[in-house]
Amino acid sequence: MTHYDVVIVGGAMSGATLALALEKMNQDTLSIAVIEAVEPKLDQHPGYDSRSIALSSGTSQLLQDIELWSDIDSFSTPINHIHVSDRHHMGLTELTSKELNVDALGYVVELTDVGLFYHQKLMNSHNIELFCPASVVDIKRDVSSSTLTLSTGEVISTSLIVAADGAESKTCNIMNIESENNDFQQVAIIANVTTSIHPHGKAFERFTEHGPLALLPMSQGRSSLVWCVSPEESKQILGYDDDAFLEHLQRAFGWRLGQFIKTGKRAHYPLWLRRQKQYISHRFAAIGNAAQTLHPIAGQGFNLGIRDVFSLAECLTKAHRSEGDIGEYRVLSEYQKRRQSDQIQTITMTAGLVSIFANNSFPMVIGRNVSLRAVDMFRSFLKPLTLRAMGRVNR
Repeated sequence: MTHYDVVIVGGAMSGATLALALEKMNQDTLSIAVIEAVEPKLDQHPGYDSRSIALSSGTSQLLQDIELWSDIDSFSTPINHIHVSDRHHMGLTELTSKELNVDALGYVVELTDVGLFYHQKLMNSHNIELFCPASVVDIKRDVSSSTLTLSTGEVISTSLIVAADGAESKTCNIMNIESENNDFQQVAIIANVTTSIHPHGKAFERFTEHGPLALLPMSQGRSSLVWCVSPEESKQILGYDDDAFLEHLQRAFGWRLGQFIKTGKRAHYPLWLRRQKQYISHRFAAIGNAAQTLHPIAGQGFNLGIRDVFSLAECLTKAHRSEGDIGEYRVLSEYQKRRQSDQIQTITMTAGLVSIFANNSFPMVIGRNVSLRAVDMFRSFLKPLTLRAMGRVNR
């Protein structure tokens, strides 16, 4: 039975970044295994319908620190301008990278591109063993190590298991880690759209009576749409043909990008705030969406998870350099302690924005529009929120 210092369950961006960060920080002295259930299809690309994710400025800097960003940057689309508005009301504000003196406020990457990049990096690593396609079917823990049985029949052992397998983490379930769940009573509708005016690096957050609507600039003049609506409204919207959908979207968003002229396939998923009651246990830690899943408003969830990744990597590296046991509860407690403040503040900010901007009571509408106008007039109000949104926070 092969033993690894760290076994990471989940080889998407969070899990793969952790593996590569540990390899870089420890100069190949840690043995690492990554278990990933889905093997990418190297010869297929969803084309127009490729899903995307927004990386904050802070995330790009962290990836640069471990020499990954230059490759990812080659297929990213920078966000240089963010426009925030409230439909049917006067409140709006704008933010530019020039005003903040940064290269970009964030970046949009397509998941297919970034997935292939990470898969190839893991495959080419001499110090990381990639089990793919494979999943974990059983875990047994004792004092000094844990044993994992894989769907392939292989059995491996490790000093530390890291769950990086997404919002409904099977690993956390096997470990009997309980979660706290809050149903936002909203559904996110996802699609790529094309407008008659090229977005040219401009992102939009539009608050409507049904929920927030975000457009992120993508390659080839497309925009990535995330539209949060009530479950009842989602059924109606998902039933539309393309023309009816574009017309409905046009009414909700307006004409700042001209006419909506094309849409791809629509996907949807219910929105929850899920948070594990504990992020660590005996020889176990959770990162990214396996630790907490946020509402997509302000695009904080994935970037919060990347800060989990680097904090855990630094704690493990510190223990390894002092010849300690990286799976000890003392080491994992340091990780949990480091992450608590950032996690609480980001979750609170995100949930607060949902409660403010998805509530159409008259006092709330007046309050948020006054706030948007104040932010637009007095730019110093914007700095703390902007720094957190950009991932420029202590971790």
